[in-house]
Amino acid sequence: MISSDNRRWWALGALALSVLVVGLDLTVLNLALPTLAADLHASTGDLQWFVDAYSLVLAAALLPAGLLGDRFGRKKLLTGALVVFGAASLACAYSGSAGELIAARTVLGLAAAVILPLSLAVIPVLFTAAERPRAIAAVGGATFLGFPIGPLLGGWLLDHFWWGSVFLINVPVVVIALIAVVLLMPESRSERRLRLDVPGVLMSSGGLAALTYGVIKAGQNGWSDGTAVVTMAAGAVALAAFVLWERRVTRRVNGQPLINLTLFRSASFTWGTALSTMVSFALFGILFGVPQYFRDVRGIDSLGSGLRLLPLIGGLVAGLAIGQRLQSPVKTPAGEPAGTPLVNAKVLVAVGFAVMAAALAVGAGTTITSGTGFGAAWFAVTGLGLGIAMPTALNAALGALTPERSGSGSALITALRQVGATIGVAVLGTVLDSVYRGGLTVTGLPAASAAAARSSVAGGAAVAHAAQSAPLLHAVGVAYVHGMDVMLWVCAGIAVAAALLGLAFLPRRSTPPAEVATPGELLAEARAE
Repeated sequence: MISSDNRRWWALGALALSVLVVGLDLTVLNLALPTLAADLHASTGDLQWFVDAYSLVLAAALLPAGLLGDRFGRKKLLTGALVVFGAASLACAYSGSAGELIAARTVLGLAAAVILPLSLAVIPVLFTAAERPRAIAAVGGATFLGFPIGPLLGGWLLDHFWWGSVFLINVPVVVIALIAVVLLMPESRSERRLRLDVPGVLMSSGGLAALTYGVIKAGQNGWSDGTAVVTMAAGAVALAAFVLWERRVTRRVNGQPLINLTLFRSASFTWGTALSTMVSFALFGILFGVPQYFRDVRGIDSLGSGLRLLPLIGGLVAGLAIGQRLQSPVKTPAGEPAGTPLVNAKVLVAVGFAVMAAALAVGAGTTITSGTGFGAAWFAVTGLGLGIAMPTALNAALGALTPERSGSGSALITALRQVGATIGVAVLGTVLDSVYRGGLTVTGLPAASAAAARSSVAGGAAVAHAAQSAPLLHAVGVAYVHGMDVMLWVCAGIAVAAALLGLAFLPRRSTPPAEVATPGELLAEARAE
C-alpha cells in the first residue's frame, strides 16, 4: 500500500518527533542525577536504576513489540505507545520517591520499545524504494539528533527549572506527534494472522535484558565483576536458546516464529544492520567522553558543554542531506527515475565511515589546552560522515524487509543496534577509565582521596579542588585527555573497519526479497482460502 498522498510526508514528520523524544530520554536524565539524589533521597543504586530501568525494558520489549504491530496494526500500537509515553513522562516529572520514578521510567521504556521499531516499520509500507532514503534520513536523523540535544536541553532546563522539567518537555512533543499520527498516518498490518510466539518472547526478552544489564554492570564495575559476568553469560545462553527455538518453530508445519531468521541470508539486511550499529559506536564515544572533558577538565558548565556539541548536529544535518541526495535515483531526460542511485550503497557507506575515521583521528590529538574551534571542526566533520553513513546502512537493512513483516524485521534491527550500542559504550568507557587510572599519579594522597580521584575525572577534579591543588588538577586533566584520545583512536579504528566491511560485503543495491513464509504461515493462508 504505497500512497502518493503528500500526507505521508507529514506523517513521517510525526514519526521523527516520536523517535526524537525517545532519543532525548536516553541522555537527558544524566545531568539531573545529582539533583535527584538530593531531592528524592536516592541511593547510588537508585540512581543506577533511574537510568537502567529505561534501557533494560526498552531492550527486552523490542522484538514482541514489532510482531504485535504486524498483527494488530502499526498505527494502532504506535498511537497507544505515544499516549503511554506521554503519561509516563508526567509520572516521572511528578514522582515523589525513588521507587515511583523507577516505576515510571520502566513504563517509559516499554512505550519507547514500541515507538522505535514501528517508526521504522512503516517506512517500507508507505514509501517506494526511491523515496525510502529520504524517509530514513528523517527518522534516523531524528533518532541520532536526540542524543546530543539531550545534554544541551537538559542543561538549560536544569539551570532554569526543577528536575521534573526534563520529563515534561516530552509532553508537548508527544501531543503533536500523536495528533499527526492519528490524522495523517494510514493503518497497516500483516495480511496473515500472526500468532504470538510466547516461548520466543520470554527467551528473547529475558536474554536481551540480562545481556544489557550485564554489560551495563561491567561498564560500571569492570569486566571482572562477578554479577556482570554471570548475567552476561545467562543472557547469551538465553539468546542462543532463542535462536535454536526459532529455527525449530520455523520448521514446524504450524509454526510462526517471532523473528524470520531467513533475513540473515540477505547480505543487505545482515551488513546494513551491522554497519548501522557500528555507526553508533563512534557517536557514543563522543557523547560519553567529550562532555566530561568540557565539564571536568575545561571547567565549563552543563549548558556550555552542550552548546559546544552543536557543530556535531550541524555536520549531521549536512551529512543527511548529502547522503540522501547521493542515494536518489538518476533521472532520465523525461524526468522519470531510472532506478540507479547516483552513488551505490557500498561506496557511500565506505565514504561516510572514512570521513568519520579521519575526523576521529584528528580528535584523538586533543590536548588539555586545545581550543573550542579545534573541537568544533572535528565534531562537525564527524557529524558529516555520520549523516552520510547512517541512513545508507539503515536503508540497506530496511530494503531487505517486505511490508508484510516490516514490524518484526524493524524490531530485530532496532534490538541489535540497541544491544550493540550498549556494548560499545561499556567497552569504550572501560578503555577510557583504564587509561585514565593508569596515567594518574596519586602518590601522597590519603587512601580515600586517592580512590575518589581514580574513580572518575569528576572525582579527581573534586579532590583537587578540595585540596586546592593546581598540580593535581592538571594531572587529572592530562590523564583524562590521554584516556579520551585513546578511546577516540579506538572509535576511528572501528570506523575504518566498518568502511572496509562495507566495501567487501554490502551489496551495491538492496532489493526487496520475495516474502519468505514459514510452513505454518502457508498453512494458515491455505485454510483462510
